[in-house]
This record gives sequence, structure tokens and C-alpha cells, in this order.
Amino acid sequence: MMKLYFSPSTSSLATHIALIEAGAPFELVPTLLSKEDQKTPGYLAVNPEGKVPALVTEGGQVLSQVAATLYYIAKKYPKAGLWPEGDLEAEAQVISWLSFAASTMHGSRAHGPEAVSAAFAVAEKKLAGREWATGKYSIADIHIFRVYWRFRPSIDAPKGTYPALEAHEARMLARPAVRTAMEAEKKYG
Repeated sequence: MMKLYFSPSTSSLATHIALIEAGAPFELVPTLLSKEDQKTPGYLAVNPEGKVPALVTEGGQVLSQVAATLYYIAKKYPKAGLWPEGDLEAEAQVISWLSFAASTMHGSRAHGPEAVSAAFAVAEKKLAGREWATGKYSIADIHIFRVYWRFRPSIDAPKGTYPALEAHEARMLARPAVRTAMEAEKKYG
């Protein structure tokens, strides 16, 4: 059984959602950033980066970046349909979105609200007219959702500023896996 080291509302939420979407057996291991659990010797032995998520695979390997954990889950559980297997262009689009979500959207937070707004404006253009990022629900949507959902309140953008992202967020919040993961994480703060 896999183990997911997580802290509520952090990037680990994306991994948590994907595990549920895939129907994967896993154990949640709270690693609360609010208590600095990620700095303990025990956790640093699991993940020397001192960040969440850390996903320990059934084979005992540790994956520590969201894109890697999402890719692993999607490939390990192909019946979940989280990866566009066999369609090279769609696969490349998923990778493009994962990279964009991690580097541009998530990375913008370190540069202030204006940078977050600019990153969201680009995501808005890329997502406009689409139900899902690559045309079919995938791990890209999970990653985009988590970053937008978490960082949007920090920029205090009026409703309607990012209609495509807002509609995407609403579709994601309607998914049972998203609701289940968020409810489970509420217990921890």
C-alpha cells in the first residue's frame, strides 16, 4: 500500500485527489507544515527536501514532486483515465500543463499578487473554451485546480475575472474525489 505524506491545502492535495480518482489503496500520513513536521528527522529521512507531498510507492520508492506523483498514479492506474495513453500530442499537452502549473502558476506566488494575477491571466487564455485542459479530464486538471483554488484568494480578484478558471474550479469541486480529499484534509486543519 502506498503512503501519502501530506499537509492540508498544500500541493499534496493534488496527489490526494489523484489517488482517490484512481481508486488506489493508500494511507494518509499527516505531515503538518503548521507544526513544522516536515523538518523533523523522521520526515527528512523520508524526503530530504522537507516538503510535501511525498508518495511512498508500493515498491518503497519516494516520489516528492507533484508532477511526478500525479504521473506515477496516472500510469500505475490506467483504467482511471487520468493519462491520455497513446496520444503523443495529448501526452505532451498534459506535461506542458503540469510544468506550467508548477513553474509559472505556483512559482508566481513568490513574486507577489501581481505575478499570480499574470500567471492566472495566461492560464485563463490557455483554458478558455475548454471544459478540461487537454480536452479530456487528466492529471493536468487536478494540478491546475489545486494551484488556482489555493492561490486565488490571495489576490482578491473579483468574481468573473477568470471565467474559464472559475468554471474549471466549479467542475473540479463537483467531482466526488475532490470533495472526499478536501473533507479528509479538513480534520487536520
